[in-house]
Amino acid sequence: MWGRANETVRHAARGVLMGAADVVPGVSGGTVALLLGIYTRLIDTVRAGAGVVGTLLRGRWSEMGDRLRSFDWWFAVPLVAGIVVAVAALASVIDELLVDEPEAMAGLFFGLVAASVVVAWNLVDKPSAGLAVTALAVGGLFFWLLGLQSAPVADQTEIALFGSGIVAVCAMLLPGISGSFILLMMGVYPAAIAAVDDWVWGDLAALAAGAALGLALFSNVIGSVLNRWPDPTLAVMVGLLLGSLRVLWPWPAGVGVISRHAEEAIDGTGLGWAPAADLWLPAILAIAAASLVLVLAAMAAGQGGSARSRRGLRE
Repeated sequence: MWGRANETVRHAARGVLMGAADVVPGVSGGTVALLLGIYTRLIDTVRAGAGVVGTLLRGRWSEMGDRLRSFDWWFAVPLVAGIVVAVAALASVIDELLVDEPEAMAGLFFGLVAASVVVAWNLVDKPSAGLAVTALAVGGLFFWLLGLQSAPVADQTEIALFGSGIVAVCAMLLPGISGSFILLMMGVYPAAIAAVDDWVWGDLAALAAGAALGLALFSNVIGSVLNRWPDPTLAVMVGLLLGSLRVLWPWPAGVGVISRHAEEAIDGTGLGWAPAADLWLPAILAIAAASLVLVLAAMAAGQGGSARSRRGLRE
């Protein structure tokens, strides 16, 4: 009894950490799952959940009992509860800071992502020059593509939020790629945070429906690719992280936000340089955030095992 209760509390705490990561455009929930050693179990649970939904939609009622009994409820329920609590608690804070302190937040996110580059590369089981070239090539391409980003817009339609939910939840499952950052890159992040903060039920329903469909469509693909080609996949993720730094360094506009005082949107992808007097706080936050991620990663690595087992994948 006590063992099951302790395990439930641990799963809820893991969910809180994953939710905190997912709400900030920095470290992804997938990365946290890897560092906590639950990544394989997470993907398997998502696959099982998609199977339950698929069985229900196909009307195979005779199979429902077996599927529901085999589903990992003791893992999924507290984990999801922790994620929801973290997202609800942090959304308001992040929403305010993105508007009031965009450069400082950009510095914080920059530190998180820069450290995640190191963490993700250290998870490669057999590093090689070819994988490093792959990461750099993907990073360069992504850096260029982010320069094409359109500025955020204040009024997002439910259809746009639905599509964004599909894409973002796939990123949340991938170690190294933040779903919140994908929303930021697509110009949807401010609207998504505002929907959570203000309880805009229509927008929340659109995001949730897109996320559910994305999980059902891509959970099997993500799990299969990572287990079959883990090192090349991680090299691509490292490249995506490197390229994403373009929008996270505190350029004069900071990260892309919607101004509370004007209708204009702020685009954070243009390359520039903020005044030196405005850089000290973002720099301090970047160093602090990077240090925290690296310390947590070192603690996880200290548990021993191969890089493959540390990242929660099957041997």
